[in-house]
Amino acid sequence: MSARSSKVILFAAIGFVGLLIAAGVGLYWLVGATVDRARIETAASQALGMEFSIGADPGLGFFPGLLVTLEDIHIRNRGAQVASAKQASIRIELLPLFKGEVRIGKIELSKARISIERDREGHFNFARPQAAQATLPAVDWPQISLVDVALVYVDKHSGDAVEAGSCRMEARRVRLPGGMRSDFMKLLSFGAELSCAELRMDGLTVSDLTFTVDAKQGVLDLKPVTTRVFGTRGSGNIRADFSGATPLFQVNYAVVQFPIEEFFRTLSQREVAAGRMDFSAALSMQGSTVKALRQSLKGQLSLRGKDLVLRGRDLDQGFARFEASQNFNLVDVGAVFFAGPLGLLVTKGFNFAGVLQESTGNTEIRMLVSEWKVEHGVAHAQDVAMATQENRVALRGGLDLVNNRFDGVAVALVDAKGCVSVRQEIRGTFKEPVIDKPNPITTLTGPALRLLKKGRQLFSGAQCNVFYAGSVAAPSRAGQR
Repeated sequence: MSARSSKVILFAAIGFVGLLIAAGVGLYWLVGATVDRARIETAASQALGMEFSIGADPGLGFFPGLLVTLEDIHIRNRGAQVASAKQASIRIELLPLFKGEVRIGKIELSKARISIERDREGHFNFARPQAAQATLPAVDWPQISLVDVALVYVDKHSGDAVEAGSCRMEARRVRLPGGMRSDFMKLLSFGAELSCAELRMDGLTVSDLTFTVDAKQGVLDLKPVTTRVFGTRGSGNIRADFSGATPLFQVNYAVVQFPIEEFFRTLSQREVAAGRMDFSAALSMQGSTVKALRQSLKGQLSLRGKDLVLRGRDLDQGFARFEASQNFNLVDVGAVFFAGPLGLLVTKGFNFAGVLQESTGNTEIRMLVSEWKVEHGVAHAQDVAMATQENRVALRGGLDLVNNRFDGVAVALVDAKGCVSVRQEIRGTFKEPVIDKPNPITTLTGPALRLLKKGRQLFSGAQCNVFYAGSVAAPSRAGQR
């Protein structure tokens, strides 16, 4: 290479470096005046309608693009913290800045915590009613990343709490054309993939939650939603429709052949049962408040299983003893049903360990069916029963999910025709249930009662008030004692 060529390359390199320096100085002069702590806090607070603060002056980097770094971020509303993050990075495209335009290429938020709280009066900690008619700025962000995020929801009115940890989201083409703040969900559009390592609520832990989101024209489609619950992979989909006057939510979810022992472990530390079951839910609800959502809840819930084993108690032996002693609690058996689709709700105030008052013996459950129809926030038992080797037990009534109360719930030991032999009712709230004493068909005991049962079998035309006529067939050995 000639000396002349070397000089040209050297001068070109010096010129290029000089251009970079000049561009950096120009960029700093252009954006440095606006990218400062006070201006960012003021602008963000106005946009959010809440108090936005950062713990230090923002950092600036210039190549390959302008990078604004914010540390120790806090968002508060009326003094209560709604969100925080250790760091946020905002990448801004360089060339549009020379034209006076700010185009955001990527936003990344790391180690964040978002806390949503509903107080006893029903108000959310992020609510700003006076800001509902404020206008939103237009937004067009190509990419948003959330890394290592924790989400917490606490309802002080109902006592419910949900917490998700180690969450990650990658969102693309986040667009908002501008408009009224009250129309935010109707105007927002984006696509995203989200995952959380763990989700905890009411003693139930769900792991490996993943789903994709497609938000367009006020409708958010989450599908497929996959989780690992009770050691088994479950899947479904969720649709949230904000396009109408009131939000509408639809949920479909199913877990096939999950080990029932994993579910019972959330209620008791002992090994309660063994076997596999299928669960499915198809629900919808509509409303702008938690109360309205519960009141509008409707759909179907199902739990089914075959060849299960209930450990620690021989129910058939207990039923046989009842004929002589009149000392048997049918609600203990009913707890098995409540440990179905709605078990975590209704067992809050029930001592589930009562099912295992004895320490020896097992029960073979040939079939267990727990089918519920939900209307206006009340779950009605459609087909709820189980059959052991010698007996059949059924449940009727409803569970008021709006007021957390039992609605005419009765558990009964039924014969081959579905007629009641023994019946027991449950009243009151889920937290403080009132359990009536079992009501047998007769106070006769021992041989007299067995003779009466034999006599009833001789008259096939005998009438009774059928308690159960569902899909669980009577055991072939029923009534042989």
